[in-house]
Amino acid sequence: MAERVAGPEIERLIQLLARLPGLGPRSARRAALHLVRKREELLGPLAEAMRVARERIVTCETCGNIDTTQPCSVCADARRDPATLVIVETVADLWALERSGAVSGRYHVLGGVLSPLDGVGPGELNLDALPGRIAAEGVREVIIAVNATVDGQTTAHYVTDLVAPTGVKVTRLAHGVPVGGELDYLDEGTLAAALRQRTAF
Repeated sequence: MAERVAGPEIERLIQLLARLPGLGPRSARRAALHLVRKREELLGPLAEAMRVARERIVTCETCGNIDTTQPCSVCADARRDPATLVIVETVADLWALERSGAVSGRYHVLGGVLSPLDGVGPGELNLDALPGRIAAEGVREVIIAVNATVDGQTTAHYVTDLVAPTGVKVTRLAHGVPVGGELDYLDEGTLAAALRQRTAF
């Protein structure tokens, strides 16, 4: 049996870090050692930032984004086009679209995708408020920006059916060849989607 080489406090730090996405036990040990070695410049400020985040970060009641204000800074931005509503799976997807600088509208974060095998139905997602929000905010176009997975596409169809009675235009992100991509390196599904969704040149 391997002996424990660190005290319970360090072991606890390693165990907590190992729960983070992308960090396994080995990476968590390396991260913990680095934090402990740089405790003045990293560990203290990180602990303080986490305390502040725990106290101040809230989920936006309007869109589902996370921020320190209610409503969030995206919803409160008067420069955004209220007629366009982008539906995303997670806050990470919202942030990715914001980094692109291509969205001038507002967002609605579902909090996941429909996945019957995982017990995720419509009641577990942020769907109930969607039709009312579309009507109240004068939305004219809903852009469905979910991942191109089976569960993502199932969710996209469900959202489309849910908002159909409102009469708004429903569009979705194009799927296919990425900018800078080479055909030889793409999978068959991506190539097939690109051919189906080809556009005039």
